[in-house]
Amino acid sequence: MLYYLFDLLKESGFPGARLMGYISFRSLLAIVIALIVSTWFGSGLIKYFRKKQITETLREFDKNNLKAGVPTMGGIIIIIAILVPCLLVGRLDNLYMILLMVTTVWLGILGFADDYIKTFRKNKDGIPGKIKIIAQVGLGLIIGLALYLSPQAVMRENVTIEKSNNTEEVYHRSNPEKLTKTTIPFIKSHNLDYSEVMSFCGEYKDVAGWILFVIVTIIVVTAVSNGANLNDGMDGMLAGNAAIIGVALAVLAYVSSHVNWAEYLNIMFLPGGEEVVIFTFAFIGALVGFLWYNSFPAQVFMGDTGSLTIGGIIGVIAILLHKEILLVLLCGIFVAENMSVILQVAYFKRGKKKGVKQRIFRRTPLHHHYNVEDEKLDKECTYIFKGPEKPLHESKVTIRFWIVTIIMAAITLMTLKIR
Repeated sequence: MLYYLFDLLKESGFPGARLMGYISFRSLLAIVIALIVSTWFGSGLIKYFRKKQITETLREFDKNNLKAGVPTMGGIIIIIAILVPCLLVGRLDNLYMILLMVTTVWLGILGFADDYIKTFRKNKDGIPGKIKIIAQVGLGLIIGLALYLSPQAVMRENVTIEKSNNTEEVYHRSNPEKLTKTTIPFIKSHNLDYSEVMSFCGEYKDVAGWILFVIVTIIVVTAVSNGANLNDGMDGMLAGNAAIIGVALAVLAYVSSHVNWAEYLNIMFLPGGEEVVIFTFAFIGALVGFLWYNSFPAQVFMGDTGSLTIGGIIGVIAILLHKEILLVLLCGIFVAENMSVILQVAYFKRGKKKGVKQRIFRRTPLHHHYNVEDEKLDKECTYIFKGPEKPLHESKVTIRFWIVTIIMAAITLMTLKIR
C-alpha cells in the first residue's frame, strides 16, 4: 500500500518519495515494521490468551511443570507480523509476493485448526495426519502450477555486463525463459534441469520436467513444514533457527534478483525476485520479535499455527529461488530432527519383533535426547547413544542448535563460490 502511495508521490516530485524504489530501504523498513508489530501485538495477544486460558497442556517430560499454563497459538503473532509489512511495503501485483502470502495464510489456517482442536476440544492428536498431508500437498500443487502457468515466473541465464566509455550495458545471451532448473551445490555447471532428467519422455520431456518440478515442490513444502514442526520443542528453538535460515535465504534472494550479483556469481537471475527479499526480511523481523516473548522462559508458544507456517514458508522461498536442493544443507537441523524420529521408530519396531526394547536415542525429536532426565527413561530399554552424563538445560541445547544452524547457513552461502 505504501509502495503504491509513494509511487504516486514520486510522480508529483514529493521529497523522499523515491526511497520506496530501493530494495535496501524497503527491506529494512519491512524488518522494522515486523519487529514493532510482533512485540506490540504479541504483548496484547498473550494477555488475551491468558485471560481466556488458551494455554499449553502439560507435557510428560517437563519435570518441573514449567510449561503448564503458558499461552499457545502464538504463531498468530508471527503471521500478523509477516503480513502487515508485506501489505505496506510489498508489491502486491508480484507473483512471488502473492505466493508467499498465500503460503503464510494457508498453513497458518491449517496450524490454527490443529491447535484449536488440541486446545479447545482437548484432543492431543489434533487434525488427522492425512488431512495435514493433503493440505500441504494442495499448497505444493498451487505453488508448482502457478510457477508453470504465470508469465511472471521466468529466469535469465548467462548474464554478462560490459563496460565501455564509462557506461554500463546489460546483455542477456538468452531471453527470459521458463526453465525447470535448480541449483546443485559444489558443482561448477551447477544447474540441474528437470526436463533433462525426464529426457526419456522424448518430445514430451518439457511437460514431464514440469510435472517432476511440481512433485518436487510438493515434497519440499511437506518435508520442511513437518521438519520445522518437529524442531519446535524448546523455548526459542524454532524461532531462532528459522531466523538464521531466513538470513541465508534473504542473501540468496538478493543476489538472485540483482542482475550484477547474478552475473558475478554466475547464478540464475530472477526478474521480480526482489519481492522475495522484502518478504524474507519481514519473516526475519517477525521471528526475532517473537523471540522477545518465546526465549527462555517462554511467555508464549507458537504452536502448530507457527511451526507449520514457518516450515512451509522456508520451503516455498527455496522453491521460488530454485535453491530447493540447498535446503538439505541450510535446514540440516530439520533433516536431523526428521531422521531421528524415523530411525527411532524403525529401530524400535525392529527390536519389538525380536521381543526386546531398544532405541537409538534417549528421546526424539533429537533435541530432547540431550535434556531428558534419567528418571523419565525406560529402565528396561537399551539405548545406542547414551547422551550427556547430565541432562543439559534446554536453553543450552537451543543455543547449540542455533550455532549448528549458523554453520550450516554459512556453508550454504559458501556454495555460491565453491563449485
